[in-house]
Amino acid sequence: MNFIPTELPGVILIEPQVFRDARGFFLETYHQAKFAAAGLNVTFVQDNHSKSTRGTLRGLHGQLRRPQGKLVRVVAGEIFDVAVDIRLDSPTFGRWLGVTLSAANFRQLYVPPGFLHGFRVVSETAEALYKCTTLYDPTDEIGVIWNDPEIGIDWGLRAPLLSEKDRRLPTLRELAERLRATDGA
Repeated sequence: MNFIPTELPGVILIEPQVFRDARGFFLETYHQAKFAAAGLNVTFVQDNHSKSTRGTLRGLHGQLRRPQGKLVRVVAGEIFDVAVDIRLDSPTFGRWLGVTLSAANFRQLYVPPGFLHGFRVVSETAEALYKCTTLYDPTDEIGVIWNDPEIGIDWGLRAPLLSEKDRRLPTLRELAERLRATDGA
């Protein structure tokens, strides 16, 4: 496995070694000792699987009191996967990173706690799998609206398919006010 640091500290692009032959392919998608040796000494407690159609945008999501780290990969189709730094004390607060994850490139993205996560489906359909470091808690959800101009993510589309919940997410500025209020409480 090749662990590639990105410009956002803690966000790691992972390229597994793929063994191909006439039968197909084989690869490791997770190996605890290799992840730990690369500085990703994390415990995963929940696996998620989503299937979405072209133009779907999921995100930008996170959790407030129990933030999740996520290891994201795609087993069918292609997505544009995005992480946004929401750590108030970070020099990269509000910055984003986007990478293409697909069934063809086998890449994975580790998005650590303290970041929002979202993705756009590029192919006709896509299935994404992600391992999480803490359990999902709907009462702890936070997020930011997909088209916040302060973040400026270039999603490559103007009118995504969104859930009602994602349509109502606040801006980064509004979320930052909430995070500051929570830190002071």
